[in-house]
Amino acid sequence: MSILRPKPQLVTAENALPGRADYLFSIPETHYVTGRRIREPFERDGLETAVFGMGCFWGAEKDFWQHDNVFSTAVGYAGGFTPYPTYEETCTGRTGHAEAVRVIFDPADISYAELLSVFFENHDPTQGMRQGNDVGSQYRSAILYTSEAQREQAEAAAVAFGKRLAEAGYGAITTEIAPLREFYYAEDYHQQYLAKNPYGYCPMLATGVSCPVGLFAPSS
Repeated sequence: MSILRPKPQLVTAENALPGRADYLFSIPETHYVTGRRIREPFERDGLETAVFGMGCFWGAEKDFWQHDNVFSTAVGYAGGFTPYPTYEETCTGRTGHAEAVRVIFDPADISYAELLSVFFENHDPTQGMRQGNDVGSQYRSAILYTSEAQREQAEAAAVAFGKRLAEAGYGAITTEIAPLREFYYAEDYHQQYLAKNPYGYCPMLATGVSCPVGLFAPSS
């Protein structure tokens, strides 16, 4: 007998957990792999922020920190309502947050368009509130932009990549594209988890479809 489970739904602001005024845990200052800072103030000027949700944030963070031209990364919770949530609270779906990776980058070293390609090529953005067996609103695909320029590129990238996915037989992109309200750091043990635990489980369901950067990258 099959049991039909209700599809995960995003909690509303009115029904979200209340949260608190500060973190319940300490946050490391530096990146376990690179030694660079993961919190302000950073070691150089001219850096920008990008935030992505790609399902399990352990693997998502590794996808970005392995890129030579990314300055720094950290994992946390974003896109929801509960201030300073814990991992356990986020897993209930009642904070509204997605597991997210915060990418610090210098646009002189790597463009936002290139980061969007890393994002789209390293998970399945058509699955809605899940990635494989990881089910829940915290695992949704999300681009949380920090500027209008990022919004425009994210929307154009979703259209361009959506066409490639359709040609490969995939459904429509379900990626949420929304302004970043706040990024809350995750607990210390989550930061750079797969470097600290190289045999850790974190499914990343890449489609194998390449993202056409040149079709949505800015012309100047």
